Amino acid sequence: MQKRILNNRYELEQKIGEGGMARVYLGRDLRLNRRVAIKALHEHYASDTMFLQRFHHEAQAAAGLRHPCIVNVYDVGQDGDIHYIVMEYVEGSDLKSLIVRNGPLPIDRAVAIAEDVAEGLEAAHRLGMVHRDIKPQNILVSPSGEVKITDFGIAKSSLSTALTETGVTFGTADYLSPEQARGLAATPRSDIYALGVTLYEMLTGRLPFTGENAVAVAMQHVSVDPPPPRMFNPQIPPRLEELVLAALRKNPDERPASAREFAQMLRAYRMASQEATIVRPAMPHPLQPRPAPGPIAAAPAGNVAGRTALPPPRSPVVTQAPQASASRDLGIFLLGMMFIGLILGVVYLAATGAFDNLFHFSGGTRPPVVLPEPTIEPTVTPAPQMAVVPNVIGLDERSAIAAIEAAGLLPYAELPRASDVVSAGLVFDQFPPATTVVTASTVVTYVVSTGPETIPLPEVVTMRGVDAEFQLRSLGFQVQVVSAPDRLSAGFVFRTEPPAGTPLRRGDTVTIFVSIGDKVRMPDVTGLPEKEAIQQVVAAGLTWSYSDYQGCDKLGDLCDRYAPGVVVSSIPRGGELVDRGTPVTLGVRAP
Repeated sequence: MQKRILNNRYELEQKIGEGGMARVYLGRDLRLNRRVAIKALHEHYASDTMFLQRFHHEAQAAAGLRHPCIVNVYDVGQDGDIHYIVMEYVEGSDLKSLIVRNGPLPIDRAVAIAEDVAEGLEAAHRLGMVHRDIKPQNILVSPSGEVKITDFGIAKSSLSTALTETGVTFGTADYLSPEQARGLAATPRSDIYALGVTLYEMLTGRLPFTGENAVAVAMQHVSVDPPPPRMFNPQIPPRLEELVLAALRKNPDERPASAREFAQMLRAYRMASQEATIVRPAMPHPLQPRPAPGPIAAAPAGNVAGRTALPPPRSPVVTQAPQASASRDLGIFLLGMMFIGLILGVVYLAATGAFDNLFHFSGGTRPPVVLPEPTIEPTVTPAPQMAVVPNVIGLDERSAIAAIEAAGLLPYAELPRASDVVSAGLVFDQFPPATTVVTASTVVTYVVSTGPETIPLPEVVTMRGVDAEFQLRSLGFQVQVVSAPDRLSAGFVFRTEPPAGTPLRRGDTVTIFVSIGDKVRMPDVTGLPEKEAIQQVVAAGLTWSYSDYQGCDKLGDLCDRYAPGVVVSSIPRGGELVDRGTPVTLGVRAP
Protein backbone atom coordinates (compact mmCIF):
# COMPACT_ATOMS: atom_id res chain seq x y z
CA MET A 1 0.00 0.00 0.00
CA GLN A 2 1.28 3.42 -0.92
CA LYS A 3 1.62 5.37 2.29
CA ARG A 4 -0.75 8.26 2.75
CA ILE A 5 -0.55 11.07 5.27
CA LEU A 6 -3.79 12.49 6.67
CA ASN A 7 -3.79 16.23 7.32
CA ASN A 8 0.02 16.26 7.09
CA ARG A 9 0.24 14.47 10.43
CA TYR A 10 -0.97 10.86 10.49
CA GLU A 11 0.87 8.41 8.25
CA LEU A 12 -0.98 5.22 7.30
CA GLU A 13 1.56 2.38 7.35
CA GLN A 14 -0.46 -0.83 6.87
CA LYS A 15 -4.01 -2.10 7.19
CA ILE A 16 -4.45 -4.28 10.28
CA GLY A 17 -8.22 -4.82 10.25
CA GLU A 18 -11.49 -4.12 8.48
CA GLY A 19 -15.16 -4.21 9.41
CA GLY A 20 -18.47 -3.22 7.92
CA MET A 21 -18.01 0.39 9.02
CA ALA A 22 -14.31 1.16 8.76
CA ARG A 23 -10.79 0.04 8.06
CA VAL A 24 -8.15 0.12 10.78
CA TYR A 25 -4.56 1.05 9.99
CA LEU A 26 -1.35 0.93 11.93
CA GLY A 27 -0.06 4.46 11.64
CA ARG A 28 2.32 7.00 13.04
CA ASP A 29 1.69 10.42 14.49
CA LEU A 30 4.47 12.36 12.77
CA ARG A 31 4.13 15.32 15.10
CA LEU A 32 4.51 13.31 18.33
CA ASN A 33 6.49 10.45 16.74
CA ARG A 34 4.39 7.67 18.24
CA ARG A 35 2.54 4.66 16.90
CA VAL A 36 -1.23 5.00 16.66
CA ALA A 37 -4.20 3.05 15.36
CA ILE A 38 -6.25 4.95 12.78
CA LYS A 39 -9.84 3.96 12.03
CA ALA A 40 -10.99 5.34 8.67
CA LEU A 41 -14.68 5.18 7.71
CA HIS A 42 -15.59 3.54 4.43
CA GLU A 43 -16.05 6.07 1.66
CA HIS A 44 -19.79 5.43 1.18
CA TYR A 45 -20.48 6.97 4.59
CA ALA A 46 -19.12 10.31 3.42
CA SER A 47 -22.52 11.16 1.87
CA ASP A 48 -24.55 10.28 4.98
CA THR A 49 -24.67 13.62 6.78
CA MET A 50 -26.69 12.34 9.74
CA PHE A 51 -24.31 9.43 10.29
CA LEU A 52 -21.22 11.64 10.07
CA GLN A 53 -22.60 14.12 12.59
CA ARG A 54 -23.26 11.34 15.07
CA PHE A 55 -19.89 9.74 14.31
CA HIS A 56 -17.92 12.90 15.06
CA HIS A 57 -20.01 13.78 18.12
CA GLU A 58 -19.64 10.37 19.75
CA ALA A 59 -15.97 10.06 18.83
CA GLN A 60 -15.28 13.39 20.53
CA ALA A 61 -17.21 12.21 23.59
CA ALA A 62 -15.17 8.98 23.65
CA ALA A 63 -11.99 11.04 23.52
CA GLY A 64 -12.90 12.36 26.97
CA LEU A 65 -12.71 8.88 28.52
CA ARG A 66 -9.56 8.24 30.53
CA HIS A 67 -9.13 4.85 32.18
CA PRO A 68 -6.37 2.20 32.18
CA CYS A 69 -8.81 -0.36 30.74
CA ILE A 70 -10.08 1.83 27.87
CA VAL A 71 -8.21 2.52 24.65
CA ASN A 72 -7.43 6.24 24.51
CA VAL A 73 -8.92 8.26 21.64
CA TYR A 74 -6.43 10.95 20.63
CA ASP A 75 -8.07 12.74 17.74
CA VAL A 76 -10.99 12.75 15.29
CA GLY A 77 -10.83 14.49 11.95
CA GLN A 78 -11.42 14.61 8.22
CA ASP A 79 -9.12 14.72 5.22
CA GLY A 80 -11.12 15.07 2.02
CA ASP A 81 -13.58 12.17 1.89
CA ILE A 82 -11.79 10.28 4.68
CA HIS A 83 -13.28 10.62 8.15
CA TYR A 84 -11.05 9.08 10.78
CA ILE A 85 -10.36 8.48 14.47
CA VAL A 86 -6.85 8.31 15.91
CA MET A 87 -6.52 5.94 18.86
CA GLU A 88 -3.95 4.40 21.15
CA TYR A 89 -2.21 1.45 19.49
CA VAL A 90 -2.23 -1.67 21.68
CA GLU A 91 0.12 -4.49 20.80
CA GLY A 92 -1.24 -7.95 21.34
CA SER A 93 -4.44 -9.66 20.30
CA ASP A 94 -8.16 -9.23 20.66
CA LEU A 95 -9.86 -11.54 23.14
CA LYS A 96 -11.83 -13.35 20.43
CA SER A 97 -8.62 -14.49 18.75
CA LEU A 98 -7.30 -15.79 22.08
CA ILE A 99 -10.44 -17.85 22.64
CA VAL A 100 -10.42 -19.20 19.08
CA ARG A 101 -6.75 -20.20 19.35
CA ASN A 102 -6.71 -21.56 22.90
CA GLY A 103 -10.27 -22.56 23.74
CA PRO A 104 -11.56 -21.83 27.25
CA LEU A 105 -9.25 -19.57 29.23
CA PRO A 106 -7.97 -20.49 32.71
CA ILE A 107 -10.72 -19.63 35.17
CA ASP A 108 -8.69 -17.13 37.19
CA ARG A 109 -7.57 -15.40 33.97
CA ALA A 110 -11.10 -15.15 32.60
CA VAL A 111 -12.35 -13.64 35.87
CA ALA A 112 -9.49 -11.14 35.94
CA ILE A 113 -10.23 -9.98 32.36
CA ALA A 114 -13.95 -9.61 33.08
CA GLU A 115 -13.14 -7.63 36.23
CA ASP A 116 -10.93 -5.22 34.26
CA VAL A 117 -13.60 -4.76 31.57
CA ALA A 118 -16.23 -4.07 34.23
CA GLU A 119 -14.01 -1.40 35.79
CA GLY A 120 -13.55 0.24 32.40
CA LEU A 121 -17.28 0.17 31.72
CA GLU A 122 -17.98 1.76 35.09
CA ALA A 123 -15.72 4.69 34.18
CA ALA A 124 -17.62 5.17 30.91
CA HIS A 125 -21.06 4.78 32.48
CA ARG A 126 -20.25 7.48 35.04
CA LEU A 127 -19.76 9.87 32.11
CA GLY A 128 -23.02 8.83 30.47
CA MET A 129 -21.38 6.64 27.82
CA VAL A 130 -22.86 3.23 26.99
CA HIS A 131 -20.67 1.03 24.81
CA ARG A 132 -23.58 -0.90 23.21
CA ASP A 133 -21.29 -3.45 21.52
CA ILE A 134 -19.19 -5.20 24.16
CA LYS A 135 -17.77 -8.41 22.69
CA PRO A 136 -14.38 -10.21 22.68
CA GLN A 137 -13.50 -8.58 19.34
CA ASN A 138 -13.60 -5.18 21.09
CA ILE A 139 -11.43 -6.26 24.04
CA LEU A 140 -7.67 -6.12 23.50
CA VAL A 141 -5.16 -8.06 25.59
CA SER A 142 -1.50 -7.04 25.49
CA PRO A 143 1.40 -9.52 25.91
CA SER A 144 1.93 -8.16 29.45
CA GLY A 145 -1.71 -8.91 30.35
CA GLU A 146 -3.18 -5.40 30.09
CA VAL A 147 -6.86 -5.35 29.13
CA LYS A 148 -8.27 -2.53 26.99
CA ILE A 149 -11.80 -1.88 25.70
CA THR A 150 -11.97 -0.37 22.24
CA ASP A 151 -14.68 1.00 19.90
CA PHE A 152 -16.36 3.15 22.55
CA GLY A 153 -19.32 5.17 21.36
CA ILE A 154 -18.94 4.34 17.66
CA ALA A 155 -22.43 4.18 16.13
CA LYS A 156 -23.01 1.00 14.14
CA SER A 157 -25.00 1.20 10.93
CA SER A 158 -24.37 -2.00 8.96
CA LEU A 159 -27.31 -4.31 8.39
CA SER A 160 -25.65 -7.56 9.40
CA THR A 161 -25.50 -7.88 13.14
CA ALA A 162 -24.35 -4.45 14.32
CA LEU A 163 -26.19 -1.22 13.70
CA THR A 164 -27.37 1.97 15.33
CA GLU A 165 -29.95 4.32 13.90
CA THR A 166 -32.38 6.96 15.09
CA GLY A 167 -32.52 6.23 18.76
CA VAL A 168 -32.37 2.44 18.54
CA THR A 169 -29.16 0.58 19.19
CA PHE A 170 -28.21 -2.91 18.10
CA GLY A 171 -25.02 -4.65 19.15
CA THR A 172 -23.59 -7.77 17.60
CA ALA A 173 -26.37 -10.37 17.79
CA ASP A 174 -24.22 -12.94 19.62
CA TYR A 175 -23.85 -10.56 22.58
CA LEU A 176 -27.11 -8.62 22.20
CA SER A 177 -29.08 -7.88 25.37
CA PRO A 178 -32.78 -8.86 25.39
CA GLU A 179 -33.88 -5.23 25.69
CA GLN A 180 -31.84 -4.23 22.64
CA ALA A 181 -33.27 -7.15 20.67
CA ARG A 182 -36.75 -5.85 21.58
CA GLY A 183 -35.86 -2.47 20.09
CA LEU A 184 -35.36 -0.64 23.37
CA ALA A 185 -32.47 1.71 24.04
CA ALA A 186 -29.25 0.27 25.43
CA THR A 187 -28.44 1.04 29.07
CA PRO A 188 -25.41 0.37 31.30
CA ARG A 189 -27.00 -2.95 32.26
CA SER A 190 -27.05 -3.87 28.56
CA ASP A 191 -23.25 -3.63 28.65
CA ILE A 192 -23.24 -5.87 31.76
CA TYR A 193 -25.29 -8.47 29.85
CA ALA A 194 -22.83 -8.41 26.94
CA LEU A 195 -19.93 -8.77 29.40
CA GLY A 196 -21.74 -11.76 30.93
CA VAL A 197 -21.90 -13.39 27.47
CA THR A 198 -18.21 -12.62 26.98
CA LEU A 199 -17.29 -14.18 30.35
CA TYR A 200 -19.44 -17.22 29.44
CA GLU A 201 -17.45 -17.59 26.22
CA MET A 202 -14.11 -17.19 28.00
CA LEU A 203 -15.00 -19.96 30.47
CA THR A 204 -16.56 -22.43 28.02
CA GLY A 205 -15.04 -21.60 24.65
CA ARG A 206 -18.54 -21.29 23.17
CA LEU A 207 -21.46 -18.88 23.04
CA PRO A 208 -24.64 -19.42 25.06
CA PHE A 209 -26.83 -18.99 21.95
CA THR A 210 -26.22 -19.92 18.32
CA GLY A 211 -28.48 -19.91 15.28
CA GLU A 212 -28.66 -19.86 11.52
CA ASN A 213 -28.83 -16.07 11.37
CA ALA A 214 -28.71 -12.96 13.53
CA VAL A 215 -32.49 -12.88 13.98
CA ALA A 216 -32.56 -16.44 15.33
CA VAL A 217 -29.82 -15.62 17.84
CA ALA A 218 -31.52 -12.38 18.91
CA MET A 219 -34.76 -14.26 19.54
CA GLN A 220 -32.97 -16.65 21.90
CA HIS A 221 -31.56 -13.74 23.87
CA VAL A 222 -35.14 -12.55 24.36
CA SER A 223 -36.88 -15.80 25.32
CA VAL A 224 -34.45 -18.70 25.99
CA ASP A 225 -32.50 -19.29 29.19
CA PRO A 226 -28.76 -19.85 28.63
CA PRO A 227 -27.46 -23.37 29.32
CA PRO A 228 -25.52 -23.46 32.63
CA PRO A 229 -21.84 -22.97 31.72
CA ARG A 230 -20.82 -25.91 33.94
CA MET A 231 -22.52 -28.18 31.39
CA PHE A 232 -19.64 -27.40 29.04
CA ASN A 233 -16.86 -26.89 31.59
CA PRO A 234 -17.36 -28.81 34.87
CA GLN A 235 -14.26 -27.11 36.30
CA ILE A 236 -16.21 -23.86 36.69
CA PRO A 237 -17.03 -23.40 40.41
CA PRO A 238 -20.76 -23.15 41.19
CA ARG A 239 -20.34 -19.69 42.72
CA LEU A 240 -18.75 -18.37 39.52
CA GLU A 241 -21.53 -19.93 37.46
CA GLU A 242 -24.03 -18.00 39.59
CA LEU A 243 -22.22 -14.72 38.81
CA VAL A 244 -22.28 -15.42 35.06
CA LEU A 245 -25.98 -16.30 35.05
CA ALA A 246 -26.78 -13.23 37.19
CA ALA A 247 -25.31 -11.02 34.44
CA LEU A 248 -27.41 -12.89 31.85
CA ARG A 249 -30.81 -12.32 33.46
CA LYS A 250 -33.49 -11.37 30.92
CA ASN A 251 -34.82 -8.59 33.15
CA PRO A 252 -32.21 -5.80 33.41
CA ASP A 253 -33.38 -5.03 36.96
CA GLU A 254 -32.26 -8.52 38.06
CA ARG A 255 -28.68 -8.03 36.83
CA PRO A 256 -25.96 -6.39 38.91
CA ALA A 257 -26.98 -2.78 39.50
CA SER A 258 -23.82 -1.34 37.93
CA ALA A 259 -20.57 -2.34 36.29
CA ARG A 260 -18.83 -1.36 39.52
CA GLU A 261 -21.02 -3.79 41.49
CA PHE A 262 -20.27 -6.57 39.00
CA ALA A 263 -16.54 -5.84 39.25
CA GLN A 264 -16.77 -6.03 43.04
CA MET A 265 -18.61 -9.35 42.83
CA LEU A 266 -15.90 -10.76 40.56
CA ARG A 267 -13.16 -9.41 42.81
CA ALA A 268 -14.76 -10.91 45.92
CA TYR A 269 -15.04 -14.26 44.17
CA ARG A 270 -11.41 -14.09 43.00
CA MET A 271 -10.07 -13.21 46.45
CA ALA A 272 -12.15 -15.95 48.12
CA SER A 273 -10.97 -18.55 45.62
CA GLN A 274 -7.33 -17.54 46.17
CA GLU A 275 -7.69 -17.87 49.93
CA ALA A 276 -9.31 -21.28 49.50
CA THR A 277 -6.30 -22.56 47.54
CA ILE A 278 -3.71 -21.72 50.21
CA VAL A 279 -2.43 -25.10 51.53
CA ARG A 280 -1.48 -25.00 55.18
CA PRO A 281 1.61 -27.13 56.25
CA ALA A 282 0.75 -30.49 57.88
CA MET A 283 1.55 -30.99 61.57
CA PRO A 284 4.48 -33.46 62.03
CA HIS A 285 3.93 -36.78 63.80
CA PRO A 286 5.02 -36.69 67.49
CA LEU A 287 7.56 -39.52 66.99
CA GLN A 288 8.97 -38.13 63.77
CA PRO A 289 11.63 -35.46 63.65
CA ARG A 290 10.43 -32.07 62.46
CA PRO A 291 11.95 -30.93 59.16
CA ALA A 292 14.35 -28.07 59.27
CA PRO A 293 13.05 -24.81 57.78
CA GLY A 294 13.97 -24.32 54.13
CA PRO A 295 14.49 -21.14 52.15
CA ILE A 296 11.39 -19.27 50.94
CA ALA A 297 11.00 -19.37 47.15
CA ALA A 298 10.98 -16.05 45.34
CA ALA A 299 7.67 -14.85 43.85
CA PRO A 300 7.34 -15.48 40.09
CA ALA A 301 7.99 -12.50 37.88
CA GLY A 302 5.77 -11.19 35.10
CA ASN A 303 2.34 -11.74 36.58
CA VAL A 304 0.15 -11.90 33.50
CA ALA A 305 -3.00 -10.79 35.25
CA GLY A 306 -1.34 -7.68 36.62
CA ARG A 307 -2.19 -8.65 40.19
CA THR A 308 -0.14 -9.43 43.30
CA ALA A 309 0.95 -13.08 43.35
CA LEU A 310 0.15 -15.20 46.37
CA PRO A 311 3.13 -15.82 48.70
CA PRO A 312 4.40 -19.41 48.94
CA PRO A 313 3.26 -21.52 51.91
CA ARG A 314 5.21 -20.86 55.06
CA SER A 315 7.68 -23.49 56.25
CA PRO A 316 6.79 -25.23 59.54
CA VAL A 317 8.22 -23.48 62.60
CA VAL A 318 10.83 -25.55 64.54
CA THR A 319 11.24 -25.01 68.28
CA GLN A 320 13.90 -26.66 70.47
CA ALA A 321 12.19 -28.68 73.27
CA PRO A 322 13.82 -28.70 76.78
CA GLN A 323 15.81 -31.84 77.80
CA ALA A 324 13.44 -32.58 80.71
CA SER A 325 10.46 -32.72 78.38
CA ALA A 326 12.28 -35.25 76.16
CA SER A 327 13.05 -37.50 79.19
CA ARG A 328 9.42 -37.37 80.33
CA ASP A 329 8.19 -38.38 76.86
CA LEU A 330 10.61 -41.35 76.84
CA GLY A 331 9.42 -42.49 80.29
CA ILE A 332 5.78 -42.41 79.25
CA PHE A 333 6.64 -44.41 76.17
CA LEU A 334 8.46 -47.17 78.20
CA LEU A 335 5.64 -47.34 80.76
CA GLY A 336 3.12 -47.86 77.99
CA MET A 337 5.18 -50.66 76.49
CA MET A 338 5.33 -52.41 79.87
CA PHE A 339 1.56 -52.18 80.30
CA ILE A 340 0.97 -53.70 76.89
CA GLY A 341 3.36 -56.56 77.73
CA LEU A 342 1.49 -57.27 80.99
CA ILE A 343 -1.83 -57.56 79.16
CA LEU A 344 -0.34 -59.93 76.59
CA GLY A 345 1.08 -62.12 79.43
CA VAL A 346 -2.30 -62.46 81.15
CA VAL A 347 -3.92 -63.48 77.87
CA TYR A 348 -1.21 -66.11 77.30
CA LEU A 349 -1.63 -67.66 80.79
CA ALA A 350 -5.37 -67.89 80.34
CA ALA A 351 -4.98 -69.56 76.99
CA THR A 352 -2.51 -72.22 78.27
CA GLY A 353 -4.63 -73.22 81.31
CA ALA A 354 -2.29 -71.84 83.96
CA PHE A 355 -5.26 -70.43 85.81
CA ASP A 356 -6.89 -73.90 85.92
CA ASN A 357 -4.13 -75.19 88.21
CA LEU A 358 -4.38 -72.12 90.33
CA PHE A 359 -8.07 -72.65 91.02
CA HIS A 360 -7.55 -76.42 91.49
CA PHE A 361 -5.03 -75.99 94.26
CA SER A 362 -7.14 -73.42 95.97
CA GLY A 363 -10.24 -75.63 95.85
CA GLY A 364 -12.13 -73.00 94.07
CA THR A 365 -14.31 -73.18 91.01
CA ARG A 366 -12.79 -71.71 87.89
CA PRO A 367 -15.00 -69.22 86.29
CA PRO A 368 -15.23 -69.40 82.55
CA VAL A 369 -12.56 -67.39 80.77
CA VAL A 370 -13.91 -65.17 78.07
CA LEU A 371 -11.23 -64.10 75.66
CA PRO A 372 -11.64 -60.78 74.02
CA GLU A 373 -12.56 -60.95 70.41
CA PRO A 374 -11.07 -57.92 68.78
CA THR A 375 -12.97 -57.21 65.61
CA ILE A 376 -12.44 -54.43 63.12
CA GLU A 377 -15.52 -53.40 61.25
CA PRO A 378 -14.58 -51.82 57.93
CA THR A 379 -16.27 -48.55 57.06
CA VAL A 380 -18.50 -49.23 54.08
CA THR A 381 -19.94 -46.28 52.16
CA PRO A 382 -23.31 -47.33 50.83
CA ALA A 383 -23.80 -46.79 47.11
CA PRO A 384 -25.99 -43.75 46.43
CA GLN A 385 -29.54 -44.47 45.38
CA MET A 386 -30.15 -43.56 41.77
CA ALA A 387 -33.30 -42.34 40.06
CA VAL A 388 -34.47 -41.66 36.51
CA VAL A 389 -35.82 -38.18 35.79
CA PRO A 390 -39.42 -38.45 34.55
CA ASN A 391 -40.73 -36.53 31.55
CA VAL A 392 -43.03 -33.80 32.88
CA ILE A 393 -43.26 -31.64 29.76
CA GLY A 394 -46.90 -31.24 28.77
CA LEU A 395 -48.21 -32.05 32.27
CA ASP A 396 -50.05 -29.62 34.48
CA GLU A 397 -48.10 -28.43 37.49
CA ARG A 398 -49.79 -30.71 40.04
CA SER A 399 -49.14 -33.80 37.90
CA ALA A 400 -45.56 -32.74 37.28
CA ILE A 401 -44.89 -32.39 41.01
CA ALA A 402 -46.43 -35.80 41.69
CA ALA A 403 -44.32 -37.46 38.98
CA ILE A 404 -41.11 -35.90 40.25
CA GLU A 405 -41.79 -36.83 43.87
CA ALA A 406 -42.79 -40.37 42.89
CA ALA A 407 -39.32 -40.77 41.35
CA GLY A 408 -37.70 -39.80 44.66
CA LEU A 409 -36.66 -36.36 43.39
CA LEU A 410 -37.35 -32.81 44.55
CA PRO A 411 -39.50 -30.49 42.37
CA TYR A 412 -38.60 -26.82 41.97
CA ALA A 413 -40.65 -24.32 39.94
CA GLU A 414 -39.00 -21.49 38.05
CA LEU A 415 -41.03 -18.38 37.29
CA PRO A 416 -43.67 -19.11 34.63
CA ARG A 417 -42.79 -17.95 31.12
CA ALA A 418 -44.49 -17.58 27.78
CA SER A 419 -44.41 -20.41 25.25
CA ASP A 420 -45.61 -20.33 21.68
CA VAL A 421 -46.04 -24.13 21.47
CA VAL A 422 -47.34 -25.22 24.91
CA SER A 423 -50.70 -24.12 26.31
CA ALA A 424 -50.93 -22.00 29.43
CA GLY A 425 -50.73 -23.98 32.69
CA LEU A 426 -48.66 -26.85 31.26
CA VAL A 427 -44.95 -27.53 31.76
CA PHE A 428 -42.87 -26.69 28.68
CA ASP A 429 -39.29 -27.00 29.99
CA GLN A 430 -37.43 -29.02 32.61
CA PHE A 431 -33.88 -29.65 33.84
CA PRO A 432 -32.33 -32.22 34.04
CA PRO A 433 -33.94 -33.61 30.88
CA ALA A 434 -36.19 -36.66 30.99
CA THR A 435 -34.51 -40.11 31.28
CA THR A 436 -31.39 -38.59 32.87
CA VAL A 437 -30.05 -40.86 35.63
CA VAL A 438 -29.34 -38.84 38.79
CA THR A 439 -28.91 -39.46 42.50
CA ALA A 440 -31.99 -39.56 44.69
CA SER A 441 -33.19 -36.21 46.07
CA THR A 442 -31.78 -34.32 43.06
CA VAL A 443 -33.71 -31.12 42.35
CA VAL A 444 -35.69 -31.16 39.10
CA THR A 445 -36.53 -27.69 37.83
CA TYR A 446 -39.61 -27.15 35.68
CA VAL A 447 -41.20 -24.14 33.96
CA VAL A 448 -44.93 -23.65 33.46
CA SER A 449 -46.17 -21.92 30.31
CA THR A 450 -48.21 -18.74 30.46
CA GLY A 451 -49.29 -19.28 26.85
CA PRO A 452 -48.17 -17.51 23.69
CA GLU A 453 -46.40 -14.26 24.38
CA THR A 454 -47.88 -11.06 23.08
CA ILE A 455 -45.48 -8.27 22.31
CA PRO A 456 -46.54 -4.63 22.01
CA LEU A 457 -45.64 -3.44 18.54
CA PRO A 458 -42.73 -1.03 19.04
CA GLU A 459 -42.75 2.48 17.60
CA VAL A 460 -40.72 2.42 14.38
CA VAL A 461 -42.11 5.54 12.70
CA THR A 462 -39.25 7.91 11.69
CA MET A 463 -36.78 5.00 11.70
CA ARG A 464 -35.00 3.98 8.52
CA GLY A 465 -37.04 1.33 6.76
CA VAL A 466 -34.22 -1.24 6.71
CA ASP A 467 -33.65 -0.82 10.47
CA ALA A 468 -37.36 -1.00 11.28
CA GLU A 469 -37.64 -4.20 9.28
CA PHE A 470 -34.64 -5.74 11.08
CA GLN A 471 -36.03 -4.84 14.50
CA LEU A 472 -39.50 -6.20 13.78
CA ARG A 473 -38.17 -9.44 12.30
CA SER A 474 -35.87 -9.89 15.32
CA LEU A 475 -39.01 -9.83 17.49
CA GLY A 476 -40.55 -12.60 15.38
CA PHE A 477 -42.94 -10.58 13.21
CA GLN A 478 -43.48 -10.98 9.49
CA VAL A 479 -42.87 -7.68 7.73
CA GLN A 480 -44.45 -6.29 4.56
CA VAL A 481 -42.87 -3.14 3.12
CA VAL A 482 -44.93 -0.65 1.11
CA SER A 483 -43.22 2.29 -0.59
CA ALA A 484 -45.32 5.43 -0.81
CA PRO A 485 -44.83 9.20 -0.96
CA ASP A 486 -44.76 11.17 2.26
CA ARG A 487 -43.40 14.43 3.60
CA LEU A 488 -40.85 12.41 5.60
CA SER A 489 -37.46 11.98 3.93
CA ALA A 490 -37.05 9.11 1.52
CA GLY A 491 -36.22 5.76 3.13
CA PHE A 492 -37.90 6.43 6.50
CA VAL A 493 -41.03 4.81 7.94
CA PHE A 494 -44.01 7.15 8.18
CA ARG A 495 -46.80 4.72 9.14
CA THR A 496 -47.41 1.16 10.32
CA GLU A 497 -50.41 -1.15 10.22
CA PRO A 498 -51.36 -1.96 12.95
CA PRO A 499 -50.20 1.12 14.89
CA ALA A 500 -47.53 1.08 17.58
CA GLY A 501 -48.57 -0.42 20.91
CA THR A 502 -50.87 -3.07 19.43
CA PRO A 503 -50.25 -6.42 21.20
CA LEU A 504 -49.17 -9.03 18.64
CA ARG A 505 -47.91 -12.58 18.65
CA ARG A 506 -44.76 -13.77 16.97
CA GLY A 507 -45.51 -14.60 13.36
CA ASP A 508 -48.10 -11.83 12.93
CA THR A 509 -47.63 -9.55 9.94
CA VAL A 510 -46.78 -5.88 10.29
CA THR A 511 -46.95 -3.53 7.30
CA ILE A 512 -44.51 -0.64 7.30
CA PHE A 513 -44.95 2.27 4.91
CA VAL A 514 -41.61 3.65 3.78
CA SER A 515 -41.38 7.10 2.28
CA ILE A 516 -40.11 7.57 -1.26
CA GLY A 517 -39.83 11.27 -0.55
CA ASP A 518 -42.14 14.26 -0.43
CA LYS A 519 -43.75 13.56 -3.76
CA VAL A 520 -47.21 14.22 -5.15
CA ARG A 521 -49.07 12.85 -8.12
CA MET A 522 -49.67 15.17 -11.08
CA PRO A 523 -53.44 15.30 -11.73
CA ASP A 524 -54.72 14.56 -15.22
CA VAL A 525 -56.07 17.95 -16.31
CA THR A 526 -56.33 17.29 -20.05
CA GLY A 527 -59.75 18.38 -21.36
CA LEU A 528 -60.41 20.78 -18.45
CA PRO A 529 -60.81 24.51 -18.86
CA GLU A 530 -57.57 26.31 -18.13
CA LYS A 531 -58.81 27.95 -14.92
CA GLU A 532 -60.09 24.68 -13.46
CA ALA A 533 -56.88 22.87 -14.45
CA ILE A 534 -54.76 25.47 -12.63
CA GLN A 535 -56.89 25.05 -9.50
CA GLN A 536 -56.33 21.25 -9.51
CA VAL A 537 -52.57 21.64 -10.05
CA VAL A 538 -52.25 23.99 -7.07
CA ALA A 539 -54.49 21.79 -4.90
CA ALA A 540 -52.21 18.83 -5.62
CA GLY A 541 -49.23 20.67 -4.14
CA LEU A 542 -47.67 21.72 -7.44
CA THR A 543 -46.97 25.14 -8.89
CA TRP A 544 -48.56 26.49 -12.05
CA SER A 545 -45.74 27.96 -14.07
CA TYR A 546 -47.39 29.21 -17.25
CA SER A 547 -49.78 28.26 -20.05
CA ASP A 548 -48.58 27.69 -23.59
CA TYR A 549 -51.37 28.79 -25.93
CA GLN A 550 -51.28 26.71 -29.10
CA GLY A 551 -53.12 27.31 -32.34
CA CYS A 552 -54.42 24.82 -34.85
CA ASP A 553 -51.15 25.12 -36.77
CA LYS A 554 -49.43 23.39 -33.85
CA LEU A 555 -52.22 21.13 -32.64
CA GLY A 556 -53.12 19.59 -35.96
CA ASP A 557 -55.84 16.96 -35.49
CA LEU A 558 -56.16 17.89 -31.78
CA CYS A 559 -57.56 21.24 -32.79
CA ASP A 560 -60.92 19.67 -33.64
CA ARG A 561 -61.06 17.67 -30.36
CA TYR A 562 -60.63 20.55 -27.91
CA ALA A 563 -62.45 23.82 -27.65
CA PRO A 564 -60.59 27.10 -27.28
CA GLY A 565 -59.32 27.69 -23.69
CA VAL A 566 -59.19 23.95 -22.88
CA VAL A 567 -56.02 22.18 -21.72
CA VAL A 568 -54.66 19.79 -24.35
CA SER A 569 -51.41 18.68 -22.56
CA SER A 570 -49.31 19.17 -19.44
CA ILE A 571 -45.69 18.87 -18.30
CA PRO A 572 -45.35 16.76 -16.19
CA ARG A 573 -48.01 14.46 -17.56
CA GLY A 574 -51.00 13.39 -15.55
CA GLY A 575 -50.37 10.48 -13.15
CA GLU A 576 -46.62 11.08 -12.69
CA LEU A 577 -45.07 11.22 -9.19
CA VAL A 578 -43.05 14.39 -8.87
CA ASP A 579 -41.54 16.42 -6.05
CA ARG A 580 -43.92 18.66 -4.18
CA GLY A 581 -43.85 22.20 -5.62
CA THR A 582 -42.68 21.11 -9.08
CA PRO A 583 -43.59 23.81 -11.69
CA VAL A 584 -46.26 22.73 -14.19
CA THR A 585 -46.66 23.93 -17.76
CA LEU A 586 -50.09 23.65 -19.37
CA GLY A 587 -50.71 23.37 -23.12
CA VAL A 588 -53.95 25.26 -23.90
CA ARG A 589 -55.77 25.63 -27.25
CA ALA A 590 -55.56 29.22 -28.27
CA PRO A 591 -58.85 31.18 -28.85
